[in-house]
Amino acid sequence: MSSQILDGLALSKIVREQLAIRVAALAEKGVIPRLDVLVAAQDPASLSYVRMKRNWAAKAGMAGDSYEINENTSQQELIDKIGELNSNPLVHGILLQHPLPKHLDENEALMALGAEKDVDGITPQSLGRLVADLPGFRCATPLGMMKLLEHHGINIQGKRAVVIGRSVIVGKPAALMLLQKHATVTIAHSRTENLADLCREADVLVAAVGRAEMVKGDWIKPGAIVIDAGYNKIEGRKGDVGDVEFATASEVAGWITPVPGGVGPMTVASLLSNAVDSAEATLA
Repeated sequence: MSSQILDGLALSKIVREQLAIRVAALAEKGVIPRLDVLVAAQDPASLSYVRMKRNWAAKAGMAGDSYEINENTSQQELIDKIGELNSNPLVHGILLQHPLPKHLDENEALMALGAEKDVDGITPQSLGRLVADLPGFRCATPLGMMKLLEHHGINIQGKRAVVIGRSVIVGKPAALMLLQKHATVTIAHSRTENLADLCREADVLVAAVGRAEMVKGDWIKPGAIVIDAGYNKIEGRKGDVGDVEFATASEVAGWITPVPGGVGPMTVASLLSNAVDSAEATLA
């Protein structure tokens, strides 16, 4: 058996082409969707990721600025900048890129950001809206996962889903979004007893634990849908690898996301889509 690929790169291209059409329509009405980013200057991975987001946004006709945060940035300066962007009607989305320098209180910053322009869907206010099934921006990574399933016509109603990972930016919101689609969801993590046995029961398996190739092929139920949200470096190997051992898993799963080219591109596409949604809402 060989898996079918959930190709996030291909779908992200379709989404971005649609975004360009939506942005052009907004521009005709005098609105340019704008996404501003706050990013730690000392984190090369974050800076690289932000550059890709800005590049894709620019190609779709969107605007936006980046503000670098460093060891000299005070908590008050960060909160003031968030307040300034929140009050600027020309800014439709604000991204607080992880991780922040250790001396800064990220939770306070996220609380200050709130829900209205949180197009990454990770503030406590946005997560509360998700829990309560209220309208709001959804976390970009699990939103990208759900769009992949929808695009391929994969119905998860009544299916057994296992999410490995409990972070507030992937694991927990992914579990809630799967629940909204009527899956029966179990949240597991690195300390879960008999984790491999639990995974073997899953019709849908989401790996978001941050451990390189932890999930092996013999952990997977034949024909299961496997969504790998991991991005890890392994010393001596080129490129990124996921939390799933792709070579063995792809021989068992029915559908699987590759790393790279799966969840990552859809995360960025979903973030930009949320920002355009925010801009469109200003005309409602």
